[in-house]
Amino acid sequence: MSWFTENFYTLMIVLGFGLLVLEVAVFGFSVFILFFIGLACIVTGALIGIGVLPASIVAACAGVAVFTVAFAVMLWKPLKKMQNSGITHEVKGDFIGHSFVLAGAVSPKQFCSHRMSGVDWQVRANTAITAGTLVEVVKVEVGELTVAAK
Repeated sequence: MSWFTENFYTLMIVLGFGLLVLEVAVFGFSVFILFFIGLACIVTGALIGIGVLPASIVAACAGVAVFTVAFAVMLWKPLKKMQNSGITHEVKGDFIGHSFVLAGAVSPKQFCSHRMSGVDWQVRANTAITAGTLVEVVKVEVGELTVAAK
């Protein structure tokens, strides 16, 4: 038990770095809460190590709680902005360019269904296309194919 009390600050710092690694490696820096708690553990451990805070469970929990809230308030908006600033680009999937004959008419407001690869897809088009027309997939979204007449 004496090792635990003598090296409590080291345990806090290691725990903090472990939470940072977990946030980045497992969650891909998308949750943020483990990041805030990890930073708080590192700061609390450092403060315990230099003697500003006592080496007790109560002081450690209080320090982690206060610093977690402080980091969340200070860093939430910048981190969220950084996360949302990613460049989006359309991915050309395997279905782009696939041709088939429409079973029903489609238009921007009218959909029909097409079974492909064991999935029933909603088919839509930017212009009106009649049933029986040979079409080509130009865009794929979740559960939805956008087609154009070929």
